[in-house]
Amino acid sequence: MGAALAEAERALATRDVPVGAVVADADGTIIGRGRNAREAEQDPTAHAEMVALRAAAAHNGSWLLSGATLIVTLEPCTMCAGALVLARVDRLVYGAYDPKAGAAGSLWDTVRDPRLNHRVRVITGVREQECASLLADFFAARRSRRPS
Repeated sequence: MGAALAEAERALATRDVPVGAVVADADGTIIGRGRNAREAEQDPTAHAEMVALRAAAAHNGSWLLSGATLIVTLEPCTMCAGALVLARVDRLVYGAYDPKAGAAGSLWDTVRDPRLNHRVRVITGVREQECASLLADFFAARRSRRPS
């Protein structure tokens, strides 16, 4: 989670929401890194998870990420949860819950939906306070800069 938090902090430089992700292979080696880059790239799909999954697939030379673990600072949305299922990622580890858009247990549970052909094991709340504080501080600062 430390590596994912470091990626989240790097997103701040581009004024993106500070979410970071890494993909580790079955041996625990990081094979993909990502941070939110929607603002930097003007790409609505440039969520930290998607960026990290693309990097891991490029590293492996395959879209199939069986045996991999995605570690992310914020619970994935439906797009990212769907990508985890499609890539056949084995495990998801996340820090902060997302009660407004989370698709790994909070609002939806796409990654464990028994109707799909693959289910992801989920570990939640890892360094939760640290992950949540980074987001809360970002949005508080953003609100304070808004004109009244």
